[in-house]
Amino acid sequence: MSGRVDSTSGGTGGAAERRRLLDRIDGPADLKGLSDEELAQVAQEVRELIIDTIGEIGGHFGANLGTCEIAVALHSLLDSPRDKILWDVGHQAYPHKVLTGRRDHLHTIRKYGGLAPFCSIFESEHDIMGAGHASTAISYAVALKEAMRKGYCEDGHVVAVVGDGALTGGVAFEALHNAGGMELPIVILLNDNGMSIAPNVGALARLFNRLRLNPKLHHAREDIEDALTKLPLGIGERIERLGPILKESLKAYWAPGLFFEELNLAYVGVIDGHDVRAVREAVREALHAERPVVVHCKTIKGKGFAPAEEGGLEGMEKWHAAKAGSILNRAPAPKKPPKPSPKPTYTEVFGRALVAECRRDPRVVGITAAMNSGTGLNILQRELPDRYYDVGIAEQHAVLFAAGLALAGAKPVAAIYSTFLQRAYDQIVHDVCLQRLNVVFAMDRAGLVGDDGPTHHGAFDISYLRCLPHIVLMAPRDEAMLVRMLRTALLYDDGPIALRYPRGEAVGVPIPEDPEPIEIGRAEVLAAGERVALVGYGFGVRVALEAADLLGEVHGIEPTVVDARFCKPLDEELLLRLAAEHELLVTIEENQLAGGFGSAVVELLSDKGLAGTTRVVRFGLPDRFVTHGAPALLRREVGLTGEHVAARVAELVLARSEFVA
Repeated sequence: MSGRVDSTSGGTGGAAERRRLLDRIDGPADLKGLSDEELAQVAQEVRELIIDTIGEIGGHFGANLGTCEIAVALHSLLDSPRDKILWDVGHQAYPHKVLTGRRDHLHTIRKYGGLAPFCSIFESEHDIMGAGHASTAISYAVALKEAMRKGYCEDGHVVAVVGDGALTGGVAFEALHNAGGMELPIVILLNDNGMSIAPNVGALARLFNRLRLNPKLHHAREDIEDALTKLPLGIGERIERLGPILKESLKAYWAPGLFFEELNLAYVGVIDGHDVRAVREAVREALHAERPVVVHCKTIKGKGFAPAEEGGLEGMEKWHAAKAGSILNRAPAPKKPPKPSPKPTYTEVFGRALVAECRRDPRVVGITAAMNSGTGLNILQRELPDRYYDVGIAEQHAVLFAAGLALAGAKPVAAIYSTFLQRAYDQIVHDVCLQRLNVVFAMDRAGLVGDDGPTHHGAFDISYLRCLPHIVLMAPRDEAMLVRMLRTALLYDDGPIALRYPRGEAVGVPIPEDPEPIEIGRAEVLAAGERVALVGYGFGVRVALEAADLLGEVHGIEPTVVDARFCKPLDEELLLRLAAEHELLVTIEENQLAGGFGSAVVELLSDKGLAGTTRVVRFGLPDRFVTHGAPALLRREVGLTGEHVAARVAELVLARSEFVA
């Protein structure tokens, strides 16, 4: 296995050279009674399993390598599921899955029909909460402990494992405040590796970094205060006379846990998160404290895998996730003739287009919520760093920050995944739409995203945005239209505007160097036909074109094909004409059908008194959460393919022809 390095946490050599303890661990109870040395060996074997397995199939990688000792320590101390171990997000929970009966199924993770990519309450009794969005575990912990106190469920310990990146999210601070105020005896294990996906930003990240770089700062607050008043040469007396403000300021500089202590949370740290014995001792002490405790553990993202561990922050960011086969030792492939350049991704196209727009207009800036490379804003960060803002895992603040910039005359582009923008809904409603501010929302990962599954599918943004006044919604059919829509959005001065685009490879059409803006609310007819009108929105246009080809080749039906381009405002004139001139009006979108683009078309026809005279068939995502798996498999499952659309349309049209005949 390429890149593996020896662990400092225990074990000698590879798993093949010694008896593998992990093979005897079928559940958390099997860890009970093992010595610290044996537990360290189990942790290393879990790490090796993850490197071997995820290196082959791909998946979340670096954070999981950093939590092997933490997972072993917690499950060896606690009695799961009676005791509740909560894993924030789940990027760090693969070792937990391995130790809770899913060891032999790890190779199926993120695959269609296999293990879920994150914790799932439907998958295991040991997955206490489902989570694919960050910063939620502390809130769950507070609620579960309060439920125990009230007798709603059996009493037990509650531990939330939270990454330092997740603590940049505002909801985590709300939960810390509540935990300290209620004085509930929970343990918050802070897994501090200096990273979320990219390096963490903000004041709290700098505080944690100072603590990591000062391992001797393990003093109790009372010891610090006492020492300050005993300084020689009369300094201590002066400090005493100057009162509590100076004392608290000095303590805040020297005492690492003061931030948490002032919230009434006891603090233990900084602990080596790769020392099983140290983690067990700290957690055991915290469990007996009968008050909320933060156990601050320092870990290495990518521990045990040299390219991540030795590559600094850049290496840890690169190996947040591994692609299938990306870390295996393989012989060089035989040389082949060079292939044409692969199609760019929508993310790359957007990132480059935003840089061009920033150079064109000095008011344009880009905002991300801890997803610089995921949204393509890493290109802006590299090319024009003074026009780039990363606010951390804080989507609500990102939208408010954009609103404030818009108030001052800037042209902010908030590049946030469709699924993560849900977290800032009130800010979109109250602070952007209500005030009709010129904020552009660039929603990457719209539609079915694949292996990350239902927590990450962008299945609802059309529905949750379409009902809001003042907002314009649009979606490109290809990368050329994406750059034209971005230009259109930044020239628009009458309120917020949002564009959605899918994950992955674009279509491969030429991208204009000087994009022409498009008329707001105007659709485009791509092919004129008869009997059937296929109206696609965004990715739905690609499906419509595939269905049109099949209808013509197989069934002799030549449909009209339309790119709606806008969901709000609709091109009412064209849609009403299509309804009048065709037997069947078909809408296609990669969004939940309820409240989506097709619903908008049906509402228009109803408002115009045509609901009873026009047949409309809607294709989109069903009224359920779609599972994880390759997007092509998922689209076949939900019937969002050209083949399925063509078959269904032909069935309806031909059946009507027979009835009329």
